[in-house]
Amino acid sequence: MIAMNASHPQDTTRRSSALLTDKYELTMLDAAIKDGTADRQVSFEVFARRFPGQRRYGVVAGTDRVLRTVRDFVFTDEQLEYLDFLSDETIEYLRNYRFSGHIDGYSEGELYFPYSPILTVRGTFAECVVLETVILSIMNADSAVATAAARMVTAAEGRPIMEMGSRRTHEYAAVTATRAAYLAGFSSTSNLEAAYRYNIPSAGTAAHAWTLAHTTDNGAHEDEAFRTQIDTLGIGTTLLVDTYDIAAGVRTAIDVAGTDLGGIRIDSGELGVLARQVRDQLDSLGATNTKIVVSSDLDEFAIAALRSEPVDAYGVGTSVVTGSGHPTAEMVYKLVEVDGLPVAKRSSHKISHGGTKRAYRAVRESGTAVEEVITHFDDDAPKLYNGLHARPLTVALMRDGEITGNLPSLEACREYLSQALITLPWEGLALSADEPAISTRFVGF
Repeated sequence: MIAMNASHPQDTTRRSSALLTDKYELTMLDAAIKDGTADRQVSFEVFARRFPGQRRYGVVAGTDRVLRTVRDFVFTDEQLEYLDFLSDETIEYLRNYRFSGHIDGYSEGELYFPYSPILTVRGTFAECVVLETVILSIMNADSAVATAAARMVTAAEGRPIMEMGSRRTHEYAAVTATRAAYLAGFSSTSNLEAAYRYNIPSAGTAAHAWTLAHTTDNGAHEDEAFRTQIDTLGIGTTLLVDTYDIAAGVRTAIDVAGTDLGGIRIDSGELGVLARQVRDQLDSLGATNTKIVVSSDLDEFAIAALRSEPVDAYGVGTSVVTGSGHPTAEMVYKLVEVDGLPVAKRSSHKISHGGTKRAYRAVRESGTAVEEVITHFDDDAPKLYNGLHARPLTVALMRDGEITGNLPSLEACREYLSQALITLPWEGLALSADEPAISTRFVGF
């Protein structure tokens, strides 16, 4: 469980999130108010039946944003005027809508596995059903990015990764993707809105346009571009050396900056081969402490392939903001209990388990995770054998519509995840497609 932190630097801007929903949720609400279903006490559950791409684990991300969004899920007069397809009774219900139920689930930064009860939403059918779309849109996007980013961080083996994918996604998706990537262990971002909103370290120097801008009738003047950048940003800056010829660019960079230059960046070509050549060149020029940063369509597999090369840091864009080919975590929001009675979907390949649940992770004395154990919500902790310990995963997140205490900071969630990854069996961190790192077992169902 993550300790709560009273200092919370994240965005606290409040505005209505009520139309971040699908129309059918409100038409269901309209019908529920007509036939009395609206007042039935229910539990909805967020879970994933499988991992996209047969990944070994998932990372819970977006919990903080979900809770704030649910808190701000209120309808304005202007929004209600737009909803003219609803009955007057439903409009009046929405005019006074405030979620007054309970939310429990996994802490942000926790690992999850197939059928983990990541989030449980309890209340009346009316107040819970309208939250499906917004909860899933946040949890699916953020968890997909965080999972991909965590795999990249593992592949990098301690070398920093800068997030630089803003131009490859929606302008505000870029901001939330940055948050999820930082949660997963990325070191910095080029996105200033994300840096400002979530207190993430920012990074960035210059693009190829800067070098190209120093072209005159007399030709290209890479040295002038480098010199002005150093005068502006200092000797510790990173110079982009592949606009024309990389070997010439490296030589010019050291001629201009001297051997104390902070770094050079390579953004094209065979990165492994080029990194070796550039390292040799830098060392021969006496710039033994100048770091090599590489970018250009990197993902976790490309980063892993570069582990043995003299690369000091990475820049990742498209792959991280798109979940490295899997932009959704495939989570669903399913009704699992009505007035105390378990309900479950039995459709082919879409089976769910009825009843409100809580979860524990069975761990060895060494801390290694062995199994995910799911019980009924009100049951005692499961009895485990062979020296295993049941670590509670389900925590109270919202009570009577109010967020419980102070939410943990992004930094706290980031540290929590870094420790959680250590608990996986060694094969669970593999990048290859296979079974989940640990199995999930239901007790009492």
